[in-house]
Amino acid sequence: MSENKDPHVSANSPKFVYAFTEGNKELKDLLGGKGANLAEMTNLGLPVPPGFTITTEACKVYLDSGTEPSALREEVSAHLDALERQMGKKLGQADDPLLVSVRSGAKFSMPGMMDTVLNIGLSDESVDGLAEQAGDERFAWDSYRRLIQMFGRTVLGVDGELFEEALEEAKKAKGVSTDVELDAADLRTLVEQFKDIVGKETGRDFPQDPREQMDLAIRAVFDSWNGDRAKLYRRQERIPHDLGTAVNVCSMVFGNLGPDSGTGVAFTRDPASGQQGVYGDYLQNAQGEDVVAGIRNTVPLADLEQLDKASYDQLMQIMETLETHYKDLCDIEFTIERGKLWMLQTRVGKRTAAAAFRIATQLVDQGLIDEAEALQRVNGAQLAQLMFPRFDSDAAIEQLGRGIAASPGAAVGKAVFDSYTAIKWSRSGEKVILIRRETNPDDLDGMIAAEGILTSRGGKTSHAAVVARGMGKTCVCGAEELEVDTKRRQLTAPSPDGKGSIVIDEGDVISIDGSTGKVYRGEVPVVPSPVVEYFEGRMHAGAEDADELVKAVHRVMAYADRVRRLRVRANADNAEDAARARRFGAQGIGLCRTEHMFLGERRELVERLILADAEDEREQSLAALLPLQKGDFKELFEAMDGLPVTVRLLDPPLHEFLPDITELSVRVALAEARKDHNENDLRLLQAVHRLHEQNPMLGLRGVRLGLVIPGLFTMQVRAIAEAAAERLAANGDPRAEIMIPLVGTVQELEIVREDAEKVIREVEETYGVDLGLTLGTMIELPRAALTAGQIAESADFFSFGTNDLTQTVWGFSRDDVEASFFTAYLEKGIFGVSPFETIDKDGVGKLVKDAVRDGRATRPDLKLGVCGEHGGDPESVHFFHEVGLDYVSCSPFRIPVARLEAGRAAAGSSGSDSR
Repeated sequence: MSENKDPHVSANSPKFVYAFTEGNKELKDLLGGKGANLAEMTNLGLPVPPGFTITTEACKVYLDSGTEPSALREEVSAHLDALERQMGKKLGQADDPLLVSVRSGAKFSMPGMMDTVLNIGLSDESVDGLAEQAGDERFAWDSYRRLIQMFGRTVLGVDGELFEEALEEAKKAKGVSTDVELDAADLRTLVEQFKDIVGKETGRDFPQDPREQMDLAIRAVFDSWNGDRAKLYRRQERIPHDLGTAVNVCSMVFGNLGPDSGTGVAFTRDPASGQQGVYGDYLQNAQGEDVVAGIRNTVPLADLEQLDKASYDQLMQIMETLETHYKDLCDIEFTIERGKLWMLQTRVGKRTAAAAFRIATQLVDQGLIDEAEALQRVNGAQLAQLMFPRFDSDAAIEQLGRGIAASPGAAVGKAVFDSYTAIKWSRSGEKVILIRRETNPDDLDGMIAAEGILTSRGGKTSHAAVVARGMGKTCVCGAEELEVDTKRRQLTAPSPDGKGSIVIDEGDVISIDGSTGKVYRGEVPVVPSPVVEYFEGRMHAGAEDADELVKAVHRVMAYADRVRRLRVRANADNAEDAARARRFGAQGIGLCRTEHMFLGERRELVERLILADAEDEREQSLAALLPLQKGDFKELFEAMDGLPVTVRLLDPPLHEFLPDITELSVRVALAEARKDHNENDLRLLQAVHRLHEQNPMLGLRGVRLGLVIPGLFTMQVRAIAEAAAERLAANGDPRAEIMIPLVGTVQELEIVREDAEKVIREVEETYGVDLGLTLGTMIELPRAALTAGQIAESADFFSFGTNDLTQTVWGFSRDDVEASFFTAYLEKGIFGVSPFETIDKDGVGKLVKDAVRDGRATRPDLKLGVCGEHGGDPESVHFFHEVGLDYVSCSPFRIPVARLEAGRAAAGSSGSDSR
């Protein structure tokens, strides 16, 4: 490693290396998840091979300066000396070499995204010593070929396919199907071929100095933090880019020493369903990477009881210890070396959405966690997944095969056989299913693009399964009866009669069920999720036959509703949507967009009003609109009886209600050419030209329209007031709130309010009622947010319109920019997520926060809400809780998500993700 002095590190530089005996699980920021948990298991007295961890701080110095901290080499040497003394052997010594693994370990799990190298310390000189010490020449040469293959690919940048092709040729020449069937002589020859590949591809020999191997591997792990696949995964999972990775140097234990050795991955509960039991995969005579890579089909963990009962019993004990200690589902990697069990890793395991809810409530029942903690173990994104439809089991369907249900969901799409095609077709609007023999980290971008993933190899702990579960993506693994030919781009399944086969070509539609592992030909119809049926009141969570998942969701939601401070309303424009929203738990309507009431056949009425030249024409249009508006509001108030309904007065950009200027111009021009003049079209074209705007979103709309067109807003206010009065007369309980859109100055609001209050008084006197109507405004312009203290003098409430506020703060036209350059911004890391999806806390969020402060300084009882799309976004809901809003409003389908996240925010969550 470099001896260069690091200008960023002072004489009092921090400690960069920790032995496993020195850390604990609370030090994830410093030691990464893997290192912190290896230390924790060591502290618990579990059988962990000795080793040490290089901290994330060392990685950050390296990434910032291009060189390791000056103190790092000395610290690594000191810990390596201590490890050698403890093990009684030297790294790479000729007669009995100490071998180590070098593995990445970031704070948040990033399965397969960064580099690992096993068997470091092997060389031409030490491989024979390892063979003699182990009494197994084949094992030694197998370990050496693995080192060259992994080191060449991850450290030296050699194309991994070159090694795979050489390995396949060796098996083919031998006439065998698995690498286990290659003998020592075959592997010795393969090692020479691998070394030739390294020399040809890199221009240098494979390094024989064991310390050079280790130092280069450590540096490669640091570099892999900024590898393309790691950056893509972090963007997908919203993991910060500045955390860096720790590096774990661990003495090797070997699962490839024969049939009494092996390696496996275990879960303390099923990560797909949450059920308790024995879950995991085991592979005899193998090293750990073989299991997660999915290149050999494993046996179920339960089979280990027959293969090695002593190790199985010990593993079961350790699994119980770890789950009780971590109070959660644990994901465990282990190796058995000639009957001796070693623990290589544990972490809180990734799980499906269904498993998350079941496990959270199970742990409450077992007394390991309380309800508040259970609420933090789930999130809104998981709940949204549970609300997606599932396949209709009663439909006429053709099953192609069945694999392992690795990650649930019902995914339908066209078959594709490589990531490039998956991305290309997805960007063209096609839904695709990515089919591979097994996936590897290079397939990540294709997995993201696909609706689901299907593999013919691997189990619940393979790369495809782990990554898919983390992303909430449907996945079926290990469908062994299906033959995947990526070169011919075909999937072949046995025919039902067993006499032939069914061929699925690229582009053919298939359906995969991640809950059952079944694979179907063609598109399978879907039915509503039982969770949606529960929210809609069609399934009672207390019923004996209720789905166990529904019961778990009900318990978590009941607690969230008890503790949340934020109320949740719906964005709904008609009685049908309002009724559905109420079934989903809405506590009112936060946004009724009245322009949506004038689409279709009614559009012409608004068009006539906008284009009216004379007062009598305008009066006729308003008279025609009034009863229609009143009828809409009466239906809405009835559906939401007893709950607040915020009605936004008309806010259409003019182009939405005017004839298309190009079409109208062509029509007039053609009529003139035929000398068939249409005076109405000519008059209409002149009016459209007069009102045409280059940027309608920033033009004559909102409050400006109400001020320019006399009687427009007062007609709507009258319709609201009369509808409320008539609902009161029918013994209803209407609670209307009138919202003026696009206000930028308090003077606009004062004028509209004065006119509105006059109309309300007239209606109250006519009907002899006190309506209790309130008037407020949308805060959707930067100036409105900046002058919120003034605007609050004339407003009973604010509702933040964060869609328009985001557009005007950023200078983005949402309809244009998302399609034109947002993809590039996300790929380059300028955005971690679209600011239209999750609120931009530093810009838009600061305006919201300041407006809340200034508005309440003027009017302490000012009611505050949000009605943009962010109202249903999990992360944004936490922000709105923190800044002190009273409610969020979102589309009906997102109401349960907002309820859950509002509860999590109140229960003390520091964020909305639970990685």
